[in-house]
Amino acid sequence: MADTGLSRLVSDLLGPAGASLAFAQLTIAPALLRPPADTLSRAELAQALNMALFVDLLKRVPVGAAYVAELQAAGYKVVFDHGALRTVAWDCGSLPAGEAAIARVLRPLGFEPAATYPLPRLRMTGRAWRHQDVPQDIAQFFVSELHPERFSAPFQAAVSRVVGASRDPLSPGDLGLLQRLQQEGSLPWAEARALLPRLLRCFGRQHELFALDDYHLLLAESAEMAWISTEGNAFNHATDRVADLEALARAQRERGRPLKDSIEVSATGRVRQTAFRAAEVEREFLTPAGVVRLGVPGSFYEFIERHPLPAEPASGQPPGLDLAFDAANATGIFQMTRKEAALA
Repeated sequence: MADTGLSRLVSDLLGPAGASLAFAQLTIAPALLRPPADTLSRAELAQALNMALFVDLLKRVPVGAAYVAELQAAGYKVVFDHGALRTVAWDCGSLPAGEAAIARVLRPLGFEPAATYPLPRLRMTGRAWRHQDVPQDIAQFFVSELHPERFSAPFQAAVSRVVGASRDPLSPGDLGLLQRLQQEGSLPWAEARALLPRLLRCFGRQHELFALDDYHLLLAESAEMAWISTEGNAFNHATDRVADLEALARAQRERGRPLKDSIEVSATGRVRQTAFRAAEVEREFLTPAGVVRLGVPGSFYEFIERHPLPAEPASGQPPGLDLAFDAANATGIFQMTRKEAALA
């Protein structure tokens, strides 16, 4: 691991051993490996955050961690394509509603909205956020919003009981640093070092324990809202960009791993996706008899194959990868967290 501003930042966040492992597992664009300086760019901060979120997801998805370890042992690295998370467009207490809670972090880091994807079957909307400086090499964010107003009144009341008193993990000082980062494109080392762990806290659950009855009520109408109720804004999945998805799928099935039965193919044919099924995690719920722990669907690990965009002869440049998403693909991939939970 070379001594760069990024390596120092990630070491500060994950510890030397954690940083060394992350650099060994993930492909990093040379443009992000600048010598240490007095300031850190928004791209370096974005990459450090993405690396920490990837590491966190592997801790929660054992089959993903096993796959990445095998890849590393064979001398290869993950090309981190995108991470996904879910939000609910509803009154969330002191936490901004829906995508706004995450957008206020992504914009200062250099991400911008790339496209909107209606997900009508799920009563959700997905949006892709792509980095302006290094779009092909810094993992995108796919941020989805669930719309409770499209569900029943009892469902809406349960949503309010679950997320209505959510707390904001960012202080006014944190928001001030984000504003400076958005204006200047970089932060001095000490301020970047202080801000990054606080940004990481935005990708978690911001509400307290809630009633098991409300979980059942949410689950009856939306597996996605039930997932948000237990996992919050944590990474729903992280995605590895691969060259041959069909060959990878065959190899993972031969190992007996819980891979999706089919491959999702975009309308253009240029984007293909599949995934491991969600890991089961234990979460606590409130009941009249006290707190209980039950198994529910957690996060998962995904794979994507991207092909180049059509060539434009007049440009004289080779076409870049198609970095778009596909609403039908996303709807299919969302099924990975519909695994039956072990609920009493």
